[in-house]
Amino acid sequence: MSFFVRPSKFRHVFGTPYRRPDCYENLRITRNAWDTNLVKVNPLFISVNLQSGGGGTFTVINHDNTGKLSDNLPCFNGHSACVLDTDFNPFNDYIIASGSEDTKVMIWNIPENGLTESISKPVLSLEGHKKKVGHVLFHPTADNLLASSSADMTIRLWDISKGAEKLNIDCHTQLVQSLDWNYNGDLLTTTCKDKKLRVIDARTGKVASETNGHQGIKGSRVCWLGDSERIATTGFSRMSDRQLFLWDVKNMKEPIKQEAIDTSSGILMPFYDNDTKLLFLAGKGDGNIRYYEIVDDDTLLYFISEYKSSEPQRGMGFLPKRAVNTNEVEIDRLYKLQNNCIEPISFKVPRKSDAFASDIYPDTVGDQPALTCEEFFNGKSAKPILINLETKFKPSAKKELKIDEKEVKANAEKKRAAAEAEKNKPILDNKELTAKCEILQKENDTLRDTIKEQEIKIKQLEKELHRLKLFR
Repeated sequence: MSFFVRPSKFRHVFGTPYRRPDCYENLRITRNAWDTNLVKVNPLFISVNLQSGGGGTFTVINHDNTGKLSDNLPCFNGHSACVLDTDFNPFNDYIIASGSEDTKVMIWNIPENGLTESISKPVLSLEGHKKKVGHVLFHPTADNLLASSSADMTIRLWDISKGAEKLNIDCHTQLVQSLDWNYNGDLLTTTCKDKKLRVIDARTGKVASETNGHQGIKGSRVCWLGDSERIATTGFSRMSDRQLFLWDVKNMKEPIKQEAIDTSSGILMPFYDNDTKLLFLAGKGDGNIRYYEIVDDDTLLYFISEYKSSEPQRGMGFLPKRAVNTNEVEIDRLYKLQNNCIEPISFKVPRKSDAFASDIYPDTVGDQPALTCEEFFNGKSAKPILINLETKFKPSAKKELKIDEKEVKANAEKKRAAAEAEKNKPILDNKELTAKCEILQKENDTLRDTIKEQEIKIKQLEKELHRLKLFR
């Protein structure tokens, strides 16, 4: 009996963990329960959130600093409360942002040779959120543009070169659980505790589209599928089954694909490789990494394989495509965070030839910005600048973050003045108070009438119940 096998260059992709001496051991990973990936990766460094006795710390590790790390690892320790999330600047490998429970977003400069001593003073501290900052994410095409989300139910966009808050997005009714940019950064997509999936215009802060997402009570994640107009979300059903949904941004009434994964309890962390169209799903608390191929046909989603391990993962980092090892036909590399260790896992395509595999390495996103922050907010749009991996990517030389100190001081002064004005805002005058009292009186009267109607219905039901008991 013959059957049709779908042709795919990635049908035999396999994952291989690094040897123990090539991992990063002896780490004191944070025990905070906030849902983030905990680890971020760029071509030069690995960032991981640490547990500390007081304040909030995270460290940055050089890729070649493997094996058992020092007990007194140098770190960034400027936050006064636990660090919840970090993100590397995609256009400057030596700049990293952090968000913390102390409500602040901080920008840090990494020394050229990595951390050799702890640093407590950031290059810039961004204040504006009123509650803990749970996520930070740099823009994919505009230089020095950072998004941060907070438990105060807002997302703020910052120009880190001027210390200026460019936009405050306050369309969410509950906690933002995850966010992601689209390919050119014109749109933001978010999942929220109110079980809604939103697509937001990043320049105006207005909701472009909104729909009901996963209906389970646990958290959900969102991932924009590269240069397509599709979004992937992971979450839970009402019965607590793990799910994967694919959405078409043009019509978000219903997901275009629904996939039931399993009944495990850990949140699924999605990662998408736009060059190979592979979607990786790593479950928190289990050791498995599933990967699927996204194809433009009626099926849309094809399961490829699953990397299995007995060691559970607490978080996961995704290496930028420009840094993979093309000599070994490595298409992606994930960094698995365990209890006290980071284990790299390399995903490769088996090939016999030593020649550059141009069919699986199209031009990929480079490390040069397509726009400035000002150009972006003036309405200009551009796709990421691509590079060819055949020429062997080399990280750019260290660039100093140019900060306009006058602008930073001026923006800080404006914020202080605005806060002072809000604090000294006069109490409502008599007319406004009278109008508000009338509205409250009407609401009170409506509630009283509703309660009376309900009491009458209850008495009627009690009489009916008594009558039925007599006839038994």
